Formats: sequence, structure tokens, C-alpha cells
Amino acid sequence: MVLPIPRELVEGFDQETAAVVLARYISLKMEIEEEFDATRWLDRSLIRLCSRFGDYRKDDPSSFSLHSNFSLFPQFMFNLRRSQFVQVFNNSPDETAYFRMLLNRESITNSVAMIQPSLISFSFDSPPSPVFLDVASIAVDRILLLDAYFSVVIFHGMTIAQWRNMCYQNQPEHQQFAQLLQAPQEEAQVIINGRFPVPRLVVCDQHGSQARFLLAKLNPSATYNSAHDVPPGSDIIFTDDVSFQVFCEHLQRLAVQS
Repeated sequence: MVLPIPRELVEGFDQETAAVVLARYISLKMEIEEEFDATRWLDRSLIRLCSRFGDYRKDDPSSFSLHSNFSLFPQFMFNLRRSQFVQVFNNSPDETAYFRMLLNRESITNSVAMIQPSLISFSFDSPPSPVFLDVASIAVDRILLLDAYFSVVIFHGMTIAQWRNMCYQNQPEHQQFAQLLQAPQEEAQVIINGRFPVPRLVVCDQHGSQARFLLAKLNPSATYNSAHDVPPGSDIIFTDDVSFQVFCEHLQRLAVQS
């Protein structure tokens, strides 16, 4: 017999806090348990949560939905699975210990930025605005500012980088372009000045070697397997990781079976 879910439990759920608590918990488990599989544990925990709190018809993934207080939680878990707290093979033991120490020390807001970075777009067409943490957000005529807490990345689209290299920003008739280049620099400096330890600043261009600092954090909705569907000017990620859309499809299929 499945007991009814108290309404106050659903309405009082804080998905950002829950994501940080889970991140801190698995960081501890990975330290004290040598054989602990963090990715598998997170997947199972998320499936159980969605099965318990989701609204669906049994064995019908298309009917699945989550309350608004839970709607972002799968996204947090998707990014946590790909974060430096779970995928530790690219970091030294000292770096991993440093990341975990700050995760346990910082506020919920800062800890969420470690798990799921923020991405802001700067372009001629619109004022600075948040965009999806997705490779589809890349465009040749756009500058992206990524705040991943430990690093701040300023990413120039290919056309923007070419104009900058041709020094258009130094010409009086292109003052708007100069202002566009300066805006993310100023925003990045505000972030850096307000944070300790000071994050690493990475300034890079589309298709440049340091673009990896941005691409590693983006949802791989376009990979080498789907390059034929990528619109001109966008980008792809060379990875075998599943996209967030595929992750959610699998999650819904397993949750409605429980």
C-alpha cells in the first residue's frame, strides 16, 4: 500500500538545497567507500524520487510529469553526474579535495553554481540574458559568459572573434561592438571581485583550444552523431555522453515502471 504524499512535503521541497545536500553526501561517500558508484547511486535515487512524487499512468512514460517544486531537480542531478564532484578522473587528488572542501563550506547559492553553472548571452540583438546550459546556445555572433564558480569563461563566437582580431572595436564607427566586447569583461570582473578563492578567468574563442572549458559544462544536445542536424554557426560536442533529453526519456521510462 502506497501512503498518500503530504501536501506540505511537496510544497516545502527546496530542490536547490536538496541538490546540494546530495552533492555533499556523495562526496563524503566517495571519500570513505572505495567501491562507491556515485553515478549509479544518483540514478537510483532520482528514479525513486520521480516514481514517488511524479504524476503518471503506470507504464506510460508520455504521461509523466513533476510538480513545479521538483521540475528542476532532474536537471540538477544530470549536471551533478557530470560535475567535478563525481567525475574525478581529470583532477588530481588535491584538486578533488579542494572542490569538496568548498562545496561543504559555501552557501547554497554558490554550491548550486558549482553543480550547475550559469550561462549569460551578450549580443547585438538583445540585452544580456540567461540562456540554456546547452551547446545550442553557441552562435557565431554571440558572446557567452559562463560562471562555474571555480572558473569564469568568456566565450566569443567565431564572427565576434574575427571582428575583434580585425580591431573593429578600435574604429569610431563601431563603438557598439566595442561596448559588446567590454560588457562580459565587466560582468566577469564583478563576479571575480566578489568571490574568494578567486576563480580562474578563461577568455576563449569558438573552435579554439580553450573552448573546452565551456563545452565541458554544456548539455551535449548536438554531438558528432547528430552533426547533420546542427544549424549553421552552432557547434557540436565530441562525446558519447547522453544529452539531457535522452536522460529524461530514460528516467521517465524507468520511473513509471516502479
